[in-house]
This record gives sequence, C-alpha cells and structure tokens, in this order.
Amino acid sequence: MVEDVRRALMEGRWPVPSAGSVVTDWPARLPFHVVDGDGEELTPVSAYLRDLMLGNASPLTCRSYAFGLLRWYRLLWCLEIGWEEATRAEVATLVAWLRTARDPQRKHRRSEPGPAGSVNLRTGEPSPREGYAPRTINHALTVVHGFYSFHGRSGNGPVTNPVPDSAQRWQVLAPGQSLEPVPIVQRAPLRRQVAGRAPRPIPDTLWDELFAAMGGDRDRALLAFYVSTGARVSELLRLTLEDVDWGGQLIYVVPMRTKLRQPIPASPDAFRYLGRYLANDGLPAPGQPIWRSRRGESRPMTYWAIQRVLRRANERLGTTWTWHDVHHTALTRMAGGERLTAAEAQTSASREKVSGREPEQTG
Repeated sequence: MVEDVRRALMEGRWPVPSAGSVVTDWPARLPFHVVDGDGEELTPVSAYLRDLMLGNASPLTCRSYAFGLLRWYRLLWCLEIGWEEATRAEVATLVAWLRTARDPQRKHRRSEPGPAGSVNLRTGEPSPREGYAPRTINHALTVVHGFYSFHGRSGNGPVTNPVPDSAQRWQVLAPGQSLEPVPIVQRAPLRRQVAGRAPRPIPDTLWDELFAAMGGDRDRALLAFYVSTGARVSELLRLTLEDVDWGGQLIYVVPMRTKLRQPIPASPDAFRYLGRYLANDGLPAPGQPIWRSRRGESRPMTYWAIQRVLRRANERLGTTWTWHDVHHTALTRMAGGERLTAAEAQTSASREKVSGREPEQTG
C-alpha cells in the first residue's frame, strides 16, 4: 500500500493531505512553530528553528523553513514514515511530487497568466509551468538537509543525511577559498538545474502605462518609492511617519541583513504622491505604518494586499508584471545613473536574496 502511494505521489496522482499548520501564537520564544493535525508541537522542528534563529536568521527565514518542514512532514505522514526513518527514497519522492504538484502561491502572483509555458506578448514573460519552480525545489532540499544535519550533530535521526550533497561543492566552498574564482561544479543529486536570470527592467513606455494604471495616490506613492529606493516591499510596508524625512527627501528603513536603521533617498514624485495620499486619507497614529487599507476598516497593508495592487494594474493592462520586475527596473536605473555604482547596485540587489522566497501562505 505504501509503495502504491509513493508511486502515485511521484506521478502526481496522489495529493499530500493538508495536515498540521504553522502557527505564531505559541508560548515558546520562537516567531513560528509547526504543529501536527492534533495541534501538538513538532519538537524536532522547533529545536532546529531555534538553532536557526540563534544564527541570526530573520523571522521570515524562520517562517519559510517552518513551511518547508511542514511540507516534508506532510509527505512523511502520507507515507506513514517517521522523520527518524527517512531515507533518500523519501527525498526523491518529495522532489518528484514537487515537480508535478501545483504551487499554491501562483494564484497570488499573477492574474490570468495564460496556459503553462505561454509567453505574454506585452511583457515577454513566460507563464510558469505546472509544478514548483526549480529554485523552490532546491530550497526545499536545503531546508530538509539543514534539519537532518542539525539533528545528526546531536546524534538524532538517521546516520546518513537523507538529502544527498555534492562533495565537490563543499570542497570549493571550504574556508580559504573565498578569494579564488568560484568554478562551476556538479550539482548534488536530486537538485534542479536553475538558469541564470538576466535583468528584466520594465521599458519606459510600459512603465508609464503601469504607473497610470495604479489605483490612486497611495498606490502611485508605493510604486514611486519602490522604484526610486530599491527597498524591499517588507521594508516599505513598515514605514511610519517617523521614518519619513520630508525636507531631506529620505526614508529610514531597517534592512534584514544589518538590522540597523538607515536612510535611503527617494524621488520627489514619491514624496509628492505620498503627501497627496495622506492629505486625502488622513494621518496614521504615531508609530503606525503609513500604508493603510482603503476597503473596510482602516488597517496596515499586508504583503498580499500590495500584491493585489499590482495584480489589479495587470488586469487593466493585460500584463504580468511583478514587484521583482519593478526591483529590476530600480537597479537598472540606479546603475545607469549617477546615484550608485554598478557594485553598489549589486549590493542593493543582494538584499532581495537574504530571506529567499517571500512569505508563503500554505505548505
């Protein structure tokens, strides 16, 4: 029976049940916890996440790893295998299932993306194919590998890490090799090949259309701040009135890498639209985020709310732009102007990679 389920999972004919969840309202000192279907804490996961946080990982990284391990546990529950008994066969089943299962986040990213593999004629972007993206699969393997490496150091779990790695890669990344050019090495078994992503800025004519399609001064201010500062979406959403220097045309953000409050210059248009938005909608309470919802009760905008802002504009234009495209546009403009050197623009780009994927809603 278990082998039949394994085969069906690998062929995409068997769904993984949505048992367990990631929760935040837990008494222990962790931003996120994983519980089983009965609401009981998965202590092996909590131990690993606690060790992860001791290494100065961000709460968003903790959240991402929590969802990755919840996904792994769901697969093990489906196969009726304990986490200590997992082998490479279960990891191979995870990879095969991810290649065929539908990524639930895609419904949050694009509207009317078209058939899988088709290309949007206006933006030139291909619609994602069925299954999780190669980067997501590799991230899932990284999460599970780290989980078993942690417990292996404590003498728990299987003797051999069920996630295979590349000895050649570990040799290349050994201490003392950082100043040498990084050669191309063979990827570890089960890892997906990931193509390099070229810069994808929005052309000026299409940018003007996108800006005009924004739903009001609030959305135009958000877009203008994002493209003129290169800040992360999460950093902009946390802005308060105390973080805005109107005279110096600066905003103050707390990057995830340094966790130190720092000023970033923004465009005059961004401040102009921000002023119009606050004049019409009113000022937030002291210490509260300046970006507020416009429907129903006034409350701070969430990550998914700002995604819907761009989705509504895409629906009007028949495009598939993402906030990542806007970020590429910002970096291209910075590197092409006098504000930043190419190296500084690359440093700004690296901030987008600190926590991997943006927050997930489901496992």
